Amino acid sequence: MVRNVHTRDLGVPAGPFVDRIQELWPPAWGRQEFDRPLGVGADGGHGPIRYRCTAFVPGESITFEFTRLTGSHTLSASGDVIRHELVGDFGLVPWLRWVLVVRWLHDACIEDLFDGFERAAGHEPAAPARWSPWVRLVRRVVGVAMKRQEQRSFTGPSK
Repeated sequence: MVRNVHTRDLGVPAGPFVDRIQELWPPAWGRQEFDRPLGVGADGGHGPIRYRCTAFVPGESITFEFTRLTGSHTLSASGDVIRHELVGDFGLVPWLRWVLVVRWLHDACIEDLFDGFERAAGHEPAAPARWSPWVRLVRRVVGVAMKRQEQRSFTGPSK
């Protein structure tokens, strides 16, 4: 079982930021897109991460369930605090992938998102997120692999 929680005091009411998740999504992590306006039933995600919106209370919380894994992630607001919680029961191989690679990318993405929320709230984060050398390396390797995959899909299989 995986449980990963991030919180940040924005210094202003956090509720409006739940509704602005797409607008303020950090572009370095792939555009967050859905097949319809954000709300219950919207299918989408960012990059290779796919999920469906299963609950949405504007100004309070939004929950997404993964479509390829067993688990969910919720963005919620309470007063000035924004919270993101990921919960999953991934199985052995996905769990190992989480521990070795995905967790580090996920943590960096959420911290970048929260930095964007703070900037939208009108102030610079006290300690802006910084990608670790591991995150930079994994992004570089994954980026190369994704570019190769895109090239193959346009030119056919490599020989």
